[in-house]
Amino acid sequence: MKDVIAFLHQLYRNNNTQWFHAHRADYEVARDRFNAFATRLLAELAKMDGSLEGLELKDCTYRINRDIRFSADKSPYKSHFCIFVAPGGKKSGKAGYYFHLSVGGTDYPDANMLAIGHYCYDKKVVEIVREDLADEGNVFDGFVQAGAEDGLSLDFENALKKVPKEFADSPYKDYARLKAYCLQRMMDPSEVEDEESLLAYLVKVFQKNKPFVDYLNKVIDYTREAEED
Repeated sequence: MKDVIAFLHQLYRNNNTQWFHAHRADYEVARDRFNAFATRLLAELAKMDGSLEGLELKDCTYRINRDIRFSADKSPYKSHFCIFVAPGGKKSGKAGYYFHLSVGGTDYPDANMLAIGHYCYDKKVVEIVREDLADEGNVFDGFVQAGAEDGLSLDFENALKKVPKEFADSPYKDYARLKAYCLQRMMDPSEVEDEESLLAYLVKVFQKNKPFVDYLNKVIDYTREAEED
């Protein structure tokens, strides 16, 4: 991965169309190298989760071009490569497994990171999860504690500022503030350089936290089926 990371650093420092077009061949080499790794990761995830079988790389990866229509940052290109593997692909709205290779910063999008879950949920999904928190909050807490063993934590960036009043005295009140459910971990640059150890690590962590993904997708499926009835 060192060559891929080196290219991303160059792109980060020269994020403009003229430079990119002059170095398109370098981009294609880096992209193909990352895609080769992503293909292996996708194959391993499909082995552990049958709902991922049949997915192709194009279903799980993204273009290098940024959508700058509504962004104050007009840099035309992403300085990272990523893959999101979920049942039905990246546009399915399902929870899944995410890996993001970047320039080694401390925060998204410059950090290397892995994430498990999803960032965007229908309001009805959030309602069901909160109902589950009220009835058996220890189950959700178990998912969080399992993730914590591997250094993963919930993302509270877009959580509610106030605890819903019905959870005021609940030990799970902070979980009730969430509007998205994603366990994530920023990774040190040294952890992503060697492809073999990186692949083994990602597969291990994703497999261990698969019950969290399964739970979220059951909730998502339930809400969708209810809408159809």
